[in-house]
Amino acid sequence: MHLGIDIGTSAAKAVVIDEGRIIGVGSGEYPISQPREGWSEQDPADWWRGAVAATRAACRDLDPRAMKGVALSGQMHGLVLLDREAIYKAGTGLLQPLRPAILWNDQRTQQQCDAIEKALGGRAACVRAVGNAALPGFTLPKMLWVRDNEPEVWSRVAGIFLPKDYIRFLMTAETVSDFGDASGLLMLDPATRRWSDAISAAFEIDRRFLPQLRESAAICGDLGVWAADQLGLARSTPVICGSGDNQCGAIGAGVVAPGDALLSLGTSGVLYVHSDTPRLDAPEAGPVGRLHSFCAADGKSGQPGGWCNTGCMLSAAGSLAWARSVLAHNQPFDSLVAEAATAPAGCDGLIFLPHLTGERCPHPNPNARAGWIGLTSRHTRAHMLRAVLEGVAMTMRQIFDLLRGLGLTVNSARIGGGGAKSTFWRQMHADALDIPITSLQTEEGPAVGAALLAGVGCGAWSDIREACAAAIHHRETLNPDPAAARRYAETLQRFKDVYPALVPYFRTAGG
Repeated sequence: MHLGIDIGTSAAKAVVIDEGRIIGVGSGEYPISQPREGWSEQDPADWWRGAVAATRAACRDLDPRAMKGVALSGQMHGLVLLDREAIYKAGTGLLQPLRPAILWNDQRTQQQCDAIEKALGGRAACVRAVGNAALPGFTLPKMLWVRDNEPEVWSRVAGIFLPKDYIRFLMTAETVSDFGDASGLLMLDPATRRWSDAISAAFEIDRRFLPQLRESAAICGDLGVWAADQLGLARSTPVICGSGDNQCGAIGAGVVAPGDALLSLGTSGVLYVHSDTPRLDAPEAGPVGRLHSFCAADGKSGQPGGWCNTGCMLSAAGSLAWARSVLAHNQPFDSLVAEAATAPAGCDGLIFLPHLTGERCPHPNPNARAGWIGLTSRHTRAHMLRAVLEGVAMTMRQIFDLLRGLGLTVNSARIGGGGAKSTFWRQMHADALDIPITSLQTEEGPAVGAALLAGVGCGAWSDIREACAAAIHHRETLNPDPAAARRYAETLQRFKDVYPALVPYFRTAGG
């Protein structure tokens, strides 16, 4: 048996896999704090409590001595800071960070992002150095924000952790991360798999505070006494490195070969394409920095993995959840989607921009705002709900076109995340992207991917492709409807015209 734990944005999820079969699933929820406009934080202790609840639920009625290994997945880019006292106490109990974790969707750091790109010689130079533009979601801008605004906190920092790596530190007392998750710090050159000298020198970041880097299927330590007792697992169980939720979610969908693609409809929306070569968002293809270049999670000790390119919109299923809260008094999602389906494709001209928390791709702009455009007296709630679904699909189509612009060939995609439960929304994406979309039998993609990494790390499979062949099973493939694809191509052009027209308003309304 192998255990995967995913430290998500709203809950920790755990999956136990035995010989390619899922035999246990559990979850543990926790809150998000938004103390100011554009801020997003969590208490890392809540992640641990969620992981304990999820693991105990998944392992109920299972023999903990039969667990061969555990690996972690987690929300990317979050910043956890520990002081020297906490580092010394590793392995003895729950460690209190210096401040709440700053999350991936926090938008407070635009000033620091501007400073990073200026110091490196511009956005294109930043992309060449670390594979990505300096955007508010990444970790380095958060570090600089703490340094600039909370100097008393920054002066005490002795360890810098990503969310899942903090949880692993509690488990093993080892300060380790993987190349995939570390790609999201904005301090790693994903092409060379090395920390960037230019970044460290420009911002005087002490590398002693950074984690050691491993491939995702590498064993990083053994489960300590305190953590094992908390989780209900055997002491000294091997702990495998794991990766970020995007990389683990791709593995959980079987996206591990060049050209394989995953469309994830979670709180955010991500289109992920696996590649055997690093590819950078090139300025000749348009404004640089919209797409991300990360290391993938298909490597193991002595065998480096590949790469991935992703585009991330910040409010995908999150847009539907918001619309539900303000339009439908928290009615069941199924009934809302059914109501949306009664409106025609194209919503009689109504468009929804889904930039509720700013945007990352296709428009990297923390001041971008959401809204319905083109409302008339003939539009109904059904039109407004369908426009939200279409707004997400149109944004995903823009991301898809950007990825193809890098020379990536994508002829189909797998789909995951909470939004993928809706057949109607899956078909809409098949029509909007004009490619077949395949759903999976399991909905716990990142935790499944982590469990498979645990299996590879412990020798159950020779590599991640063999693991995926044994454990990943498809449910349904939806092919694009030609007539609907043509309608959405027309909608896409109108949709693309709206954002640039509103940019002057965003400049004055942002924040």
